[in-house]
Amino acid sequence: MPPDKIQIIGASRDFEARGRRVQALQPIDLSIQTAEFVALVGPSGCGKSTILNMVAGLLGPTRGTVAYDGQPVTGLNQRVGYMTQKDTLLPWRDVEANIRIALELKCRPTSRADAAAKVGEMIELVGLKGFEHHYPGELSGGMRKRAALARTLIYEPETLLMDEPFAALDAQLRLVMLDQLQFLTRLRKMTVLFVTHDLGEAITLADRVVVMSARPGRIRTIRKVPIERPLDVFTARFSPVFAHLHEELWDELKDEVTKGTDL
Repeated sequence: MPPDKIQIIGASRDFEARGRRVQALQPIDLSIQTAEFVALVGPSGCGKSTILNMVAGLLGPTRGTVAYDGQPVTGLNQRVGYMTQKDTLLPWRDVEANIRIALELKCRPTSRADAAAKVGEMIELVGLKGFEHHYPGELSGGMRKRAALARTLIYEPETLLMDEPFAALDAQLRLVMLDQLQFLTRLRKMTVLFVTHDLGEAITLADRVVVMSARPGRIRTIRKVPIERPLDVFTARFSPVFAHLHEELWDELKDEVTKGTDL
């Protein structure tokens, strides 16, 4: 069995809100193996994004430990890539320059020739060939997400943290992006921690689905997805195995969604 890439041990997180202390996340334990794809599903405000932020080193746990490759995360984790709901593309830079910025900000210097080669390779890999010099305002929503994904992957992070990255896309575009994400992450053998509100999205992508309770969040159940990978994301939802797992997970989630509220 491959070693654990991420270990969350008794980790919880409190926040100050309107002059009072609020527990967003109860102590949780979760281990994620190298090259495993794990999806977090739960109502709004249950601590899903907080978990990502702790793994990224943007937040520290109030109690407990978050470790990466066996070492506590005590600062910014430069071995992970983080993709949020907003693509945050710079409107004054074209696709090529937006993707290249990740290399410009990287700690290790990259020559201009190497950077150009990497950017070109990534543009082709995400299907943006021919749009290198288009600006974000000239791109469709799906193309913007492809550019953001390319920018996240170009500096070759070992682990990808994704916080509802495709939530704003329509159903058809979302399936296209799920298909591409499945291909790219398995091609590169990446570890992925993926936050979503969509159970179908979680089952389609993940090796395991973690269902969380309403705030203060705790892990309600963890289920392995018994579907062979890679799968056809366009037809997977018609599988009896898919439908059965979706029904079981929804039974765990539906009461929590009713209770869930935002901070």
